[in-house]
Amino acid sequence: MTSMTSKRSAKSAKQPLSCIKIIRTAQDHKSAMERILVLMHLDPPRGTPEFDEMEALGLLIEKYEEVHFPMNDADPIDMIKFMMDQQGLKKKDLIPYIGSASKVTEVLNGTRSLSLSMIRKLSEGMKIPAGVLIQPIQKKRA
Repeated sequence: MTSMTSKRSAKSAKQPLSCIKIIRTAQDHKSAMERILVLMHLDPPRGTPEFDEMEALGLLIEKYEEVHFPMNDADPIDMIKFMMDQQGLKKKDLIPYIGSASKVTEVLNGTRSLSLSMIRKLSEGMKIPAGVLIQPIQKKRA
């Protein structure tokens, strides 16, 4: 072993082990989400251990959510409502994507199907995957 390799090994051994672990349970997911929020608030510079931890946690969270919260099974109307909530939008804000205020109400109530034009506009404007929007509506609405 070269002296440079020996120095790296010695240095690595002194550094604390990261608390990153595979996310297997809802509690693991919750803990990872709490930690990544703390790291995001710190806004660590690229190349720092905190940045690397944040990036690794992001990948682990993404993988866990792909398995446990698949987007392809999402109800289109629920997804639209979720994205409205996330983006702070009201029904009137959907008019450019869906059409008139009455059409927006009909779509959100499940009495009107999404047209191809609506799907394209919603996908582009609200960043909802088109694959989710073309899914059949999963439940009757009141």
